[in-house]
Amino acid sequence: MARLGTVGTVSTRLTSSDLTGTDMTARFRALHVPGDPLLMPNPWDEGSAKALATLGFAALATTSSGFAATAGLVDGAVGAVDTLQHAAAMALCVDVPVNADLEDGWGDDPGEVASTVAEAVASGLAGCSIEDYSAGADPEIHDVGLAAERIAAAADAAKEGRGLVLTARAENFIRGNPDLGDTIERLQAYQEAGAEVLYAPGLVELTDIRSVVSSVDRPVNVLLMPGMVPVAELAEAGVARISVGGTFSAVAFGALARAARELKEHGTYGFFELAREGRELTTKAFRLH
Repeated sequence: MARLGTVGTVSTRLTSSDLTGTDMTARFRALHVPGDPLLMPNPWDEGSAKALATLGFAALATTSSGFAATAGLVDGAVGAVDTLQHAAAMALCVDVPVNADLEDGWGDDPGEVASTVAEAVASGLAGCSIEDYSAGADPEIHDVGLAAERIAAAADAAKEGRGLVLTARAENFIRGNPDLGDTIERLQAYQEAGAEVLYAPGLVELTDIRSVVSSVDRPVNVLLMPGMVPVAELAEAGVARISVGGTFSAVAFGALARAARELKEHGTYGFFELAREGRELTTKAFRLH
């Protein structure tokens, strides 16, 4: 069964003063159990992070697309400085580990990626992910050799100071190259380079997910996608972590669109029941200070 609220006997409602940064990283690492996947949703701002923590999730992850949407921008349009500040604020506002989506680390050079991860360590994050895809002026999936060098540099930076859990992402399936063999080879290279968690967003078929899990010896994260099997079957396949990316942010915009259309097109107010549910949650999740 996937876990929502506890790590052994440690409650997710411990305050930040009860846990050092090193403790939080260790706590996050311990949540990665193949066959007992951590459900790790992706809040897009501090309010949604507090709400999801209040609902009992044991860890959270930022979402680059969800955060960009708060500024009316598309995924990839927010730079390193704003993204790191956002991730640090998320880590400070909740009492559970936070993993940061650091896109491609904002640099092709391994040293630049290492610098980005070092800043993430200093920001109080428990984990971060680095992609092998560059969305710059000439978007491309990096050569596997360079991609592995970048992960190796990130892994070294992730071991410094309080440390964090490094996730390496192979972007093939969401970047127009659904090549399972190449994806597995990449994940294996990233494993050897020092990544603690492996992630190939875009996998949908259970057979592909099983192939990835059986081909590596690190915990595997999967991204929920339309048409995927339920969590219980992903657990049976050996998945260790499940995230939703920008989907919850899109759900929020979908609820907004439905409520707005009801008012504009029908002049009715059926959305007040959903609003009541939201207010009940925020009353529990938000504090005066």
